[in-house]
Amino acid sequence: MSPGTGREMATAQPVLFKLAFAWLLILCLTGCGGEDKKHVPREGQWGIYSLDLSTQDVSLIYSSDDEIFSVLRLNQAGDRFVFAQRIGGTSDEQLEICSVGVDGTGFRRLTDNSFWDLYPAWSPDGTRIAFLSLRQNDLDIYVMNADGSNAQRLYDSGSHDADLSWAGNRIAFTSGFKIWGINDDGTAPALITNPPSAGTWGNANLPVGDYDPALSPDGSKITFERLEDVSVTHGGYNIFVINSDGSGETRLTGTGYAQGLPTWSHAGDKILYIVASINGQGVYHPYTINPDGTDNRDIAPGYFPPGFLCQSAVFSGNDSRIFFIGQWWQ
Repeated sequence: MSPGTGREMATAQPVLFKLAFAWLLILCLTGCGGEDKKHVPREGQWGIYSLDLSTQDVSLIYSSDDEIFSVLRLNQAGDRFVFAQRIGGTSDEQLEICSVGVDGTGFRRLTDNSFWDLYPAWSPDGTRIAFLSLRQNDLDIYVMNADGSNAQRLYDSGSHDADLSWAGNRIAFTSGFKIWGINDDGTAPALITNPPSAGTWGNANLPVGDYDPALSPDGSKITFERLEDVSVTHGGYNIFVINSDGSGETRLTGTGYAQGLPTWSHAGDKILYIVASINGQGVYHPYTINPDGTDNRDIAPGYFPPGFLCQSAVFSGNDSRIFFIGQWWQ
C-alpha cells in the first residue's frame, strides 16, 4: 500500500461515518416510530372509520355532528353500511335508519317519521333490513326493503324486543333479558338462553340478563354479552357463545369489564367486541377473541387519543379491516 493511499483512506473514514450517520438519521425520521406519526382524522363529532389490521392505518369514511347510535352493520356484499342516526335533534323519536356506502358516498335516510327507529340488521341477501321501532306499545321487530320502502311489523313478543341479528332464515334478538330466535317470516319463536336471575336490578343501567346476540355467518352459533354483576355502575359483563339451538353455552371471558356488542368475522374464526370500561375507567377500544376464548386482545392502535371512543365495530368483507363508529368525546 502506498503512503498516498493510506492517507486517503484515513481521510475518507470520518466522511463515510458522517454519511452513514446521516442516512441512519433520515431512516429514523421517516421510518422509526411510524405509529407516532399516525393520527385519527377528525371532522364531525361522530364518524364511521376503517382500521387496517395489518398497517394499523385509520381512515374516516363518513362524518357527522349528529349521533350515530348503537350499532354499525355491513351487508353481505361488503359495500354498504346500515345504522341509526339522530337527525335534527337529540330525542329518541329523531333516531332514523340510514345507510351509506363503504366509500362514504350514497348516504340514504331510510326512515323519516316520529317513531323511535334503531338497531338495524341486514338480511343475508341484502335486499331487506330488520330494525326495531316503537310504533305501538313497545319496541317491536320490523322489516323493510333496503331502500326503506314497505316497512311492516314482523314480530311482537308482547314486551320490548331488542338487539337484532340476521343469518340464514333466522333472526336472533333479546326479549325479557334473554336471547330468542325466530324465523325471518316472524314464526317459530324459540328461547335460546335463560341466564340466572334474569331481570334483577342493581346499580347498573340494565338488569341481569343476556344482550346483543350475533349469529355466526353460517347461523350455527350465537355470541352475546351477559350482564352478571349489577352492583357496579357500568355493569360487569362477560362474552359468551352458544349453539343456535340453545346447547353448548360457553363463557369466553371472565374479566367482568363493561363490554359487549360482539360480532363475528366473515370466516367465523374471530369475535370482535367493544370494551367500554375497565374498573370504572373509560376505554372504548375494539377487542378480538377466538370463539374458544383464546387470544383475547385489545386491537386499538397505540396512537388512538384518549378522547376518541369506539362505539361499535364490524369486520370488513375479507376480514382484513374493521369498520367502527367513532365518537370524539373531547
